[in-house]
Amino acid sequence: MDQQSKDPLHGITLERLLTILVEKHGWEKLAGEVNINCFKSDPSIKSSLKFLRRTPWARKQVEELYIRDVEDSSNKSDSADYTVG
Repeated sequence: MDQQSKDPLHGITLERLLTILVEKHGWEKLAGEVNINCFKSDPSIKSSLKFLRRTPWARKQVEELYIRDVEDSSNKSDSADYTVG
């Protein structure tokens, strides 16, 4: 029986998740969404990963932002299937 996880974080590393968010939103928007200095002051993937791995509340906020993005994307693609052209 092949049963896929419904968890949107299943199989994705924190590094990949962060890279996707930075590519989609940029550091400035991420800093607005999650108020942490590593997104505001000389941001980098490496420094952000170090902070997020040591700070559970910040990691949770970043993961929740990613999940919202995934859900928004799937909702938009579902509604696109029903548009009349």
